Amino acid sequence: MGHALKAKKGEFTYADYRTWPDGERWELIDGEAYAMSPAPTNHHQLVVGEMFRHIANFLHGKRCRPFVAPFDVRLGHPEAADHLVDTVVQPDISVVCNPEQLKDNRGCRGAPDWVIEVLSPRTALHDQRTKRALYERYGVAEYWLVHPWERSLTVYLLVDGRYGLPDLYGPDDTVSPAAFPDLSLRVADWFVDIPLPPDWDAG
Repeated sequence: MGHALKAKKGEFTYADYRTWPDGERWELIDGEAYAMSPAPTNHHQLVVGEMFRHIANFLHGKRCRPFVAPFDVRLGHPEAADHLVDTVVQPDISVVCNPEQLKDNRGCRGAPDWVIEVLSPRTALHDQRTKRALYERYGVAEYWLVHPWERSLTVYLLVDGRYGLPDLYGPDDTVSPAAFPDLSLRVADWFVDIPLPPDWDAG
């Protein structure tokens, strides 16, 4: 995520966001607008695609629905009017189990059950610090951070409203999300035939 802000720092809402050009991608965090540019690298998108394929295949025909960015997640009260929502993010992958959160067909209203971000050097600090705190505050039950250059995974689970110490997984590990214990994901599978290019430095 970039940090180029539009004017009026800290005062934007989802109502403003909806008026911006379709060709632009932004996130709002507490009313501040962050540019989602440049576009992710091929490597980043391939990792996201591999993860999404495994998850979507498992959830096919089930109540919970997976979504891949761009997909607006409006954090806050699910019934809040557009002009009262000041936080809108686009996680790489979101899993939503409550159909009421999807009924207006404009993304998700309220916290998804499971959020995944694939890191890049350009976004790593933001995803690990700012977004981790944001997802904790708004009640995302499970937050996964994928580290492509290390081929590893960090998992945060919400317990009593807080994320505790994360669980760490390497390429030889298999992991299941807390909400779907029957879904076994082998970390190494997300990176098969996706070598890191020698000059890879951004996502």
